Amino acid sequence: MAKKVYTRSFREQFVGTWLWHRHKTTLSAHCERFGVTRETAYDWIAKYEARGYAGLETKSCAPLTVPHKTDDETVKLLISAREHHPTWGPKKLKAWLEQAYPWDLNLPAASTIGSILKRAGLVTTRKRRTRIVRYAEPFVDAVAPNDVWTTDFKGHFRTRDKKQCYPLTLVDDFSRFILRCDAYLSPDEKARESFASAFAEYGLPAVIRSDNGSPFATSATPGGLSKLSVWWIRLGIRPERITPASPWENGRHERMHRTLKAEATTPPQARRRQQQRTFDSFVREFNEERPHEALGMRAPASLFSRSKRRFPRKLPELEYQPGHELRRVADNGTINWDGSRLFLSNVLRNQIVGAKQKDESSWELYFGPVLLGSLHRGKAGVGFRRAKS
Repeated sequence: MAKKVYTRSFREQFVGTWLWHRHKTTLSAHCERFGVTRETAYDWIAKYEARGYAGLETKSCAPLTVPHKTDDETVKLLISAREHHPTWGPKKLKAWLEQAYPWDLNLPAASTIGSILKRAGLVTTRKRRTRIVRYAEPFVDAVAPNDVWTTDFKGHFRTRDKKQCYPLTLVDDFSRFILRCDAYLSPDEKARESFASAFAEYGLPAVIRSDNGSPFATSATPGGLSKLSVWWIRLGIRPERITPASPWENGRHERMHRTLKAEATTPPQARRRQQQRTFDSFVREFNEERPHEALGMRAPASLFSRSKRRFPRKLPELEYQPGHELRRVADNGTINWDGSRLFLSNVLRNQIVGAKQKDESSWELYFGPVLLGSLHRGKAGVGFRRAKS
């Protein structure tokens, strides 16, 4: 039979009532009234006589010594690390500390670290969000550095001088290495300079994946091309765009943005220049120190390497496979085909497009790897039909 447990208030009531009525009743009767054995009663009365009501305090059953208890110095180190990296979880903190202190450091398991941080009030329970199933899209899989770079403008915010700040981010999808995090006043402000700087420093990727917003794409041009993506194609980079309103298709990039928001924009800096310095500090730590669970708790810099494809000084012309009939787009955005003047887009002016014949009366029109639409010969002449997005 399990041992009966009495609360402190019950013990105090038992002893106090006995002291008040002990001249009117026997201890046996008092014990029977409260359902307590005489041995227990003698024990409580002795403790009261020795220490008063304090002697009736419940004593902990925990052992005086715990062989596997985390020592106080390690606890202080874990709490200090968490305060320095408030968004890092137990696994990241453990991996980072083991690299930073490889000598004489015996850290507990990640689950124990989580309990230590929780007891210290450094863990906030977040509501679990419903995960959305990823949209099936034949994107290029990044199996090595520079296979795919991802880019986006993180949601804008205001610095303390009330000016807008739009961070443009560029990331290597394989290694999670942040190539650029640049603060702009608007999404269209000199974004090309960030890419040119990254290309000069790291070389060219095979693919750049983005959303459908400016300056990466525009609905006014066949194929969704923009001036920026036209430039990428001329450099031999294939643009990829996620499905509209489907940010989870760029999930790794979005996850990095949540970390960026937590660690580098809250609170915002006084001016854009100070905000850029904060971004630069965040990028350095993210790339060189922060362990990533998906990378085997390694930092992105340990997996990233420069591309072998160098940024050319002169923009090369596009090359098409044999069988394409080529046209240069005029300054007004048109091409001449079979005696008909067809408007494509001003974004494509002075660019070379290629048409591949499908049958006797129709051709597919491409700009590099991007299908712009089709050319059809009818009774009224040749017409251009844009490809469906």
